[in-house]
Amino acid sequence: MTQIVKRNWIINGVQKECTMHGLARLVDILRTEADMTGVKEGCGEGECGACTVLVDGRPVLSCLQNAAAVPDGSDIMTVEGLEQTAIGRALQTAFTEGGAVQCGFCIPGMLMSAYALLAKNGNPAEADIRTALAGNLCRCTGYVKIIEAVQKAAQMLRGEDQ
Repeated sequence: MTQIVKRNWIINGVQKECTMHGLARLVDILRTEADMTGVKEGCGEGECGACTVLVDGRPVLSCLQNAAAVPDGSDIMTVEGLEQTAIGRALQTAFTEGGAVQCGFCIPGMLMSAYALLAKNGNPAEADIRTALAGNLCRCTGYVKIIEAVQKAAQMLRGEDQ
């Protein structure tokens, strides 16, 4: 017997009702029911971080998260919602201008993890950034430009980018 579940979430600032099978993964519901295709599924095993979204401000691997377990009223932010925030816009600018975007597949997860960091710590040390991004894998490059982009975004947010 299939259990159908309805959830009312706030996705990128917009209330959305999603209907799902009780065993559905959050990544699938966000991509199909909510049309948030910026959420990427990489490994599907919680190893690469490409599917990272924020649920109530906390980074979550949406490929491992049972969607029905996310309570009604939860605030979900995907990469599509970044441009609505100062932190998100600073990250997007810094990643683009700093050449931190290679193939782009891992970038949504990187941005969401970096967002969560900068929301809590506006002046992170390099070690803080490395820790925050530790669950996000990039197959294209080392992480130097990505870390520099997060540092640059933090500087922009502090008004030190002039």
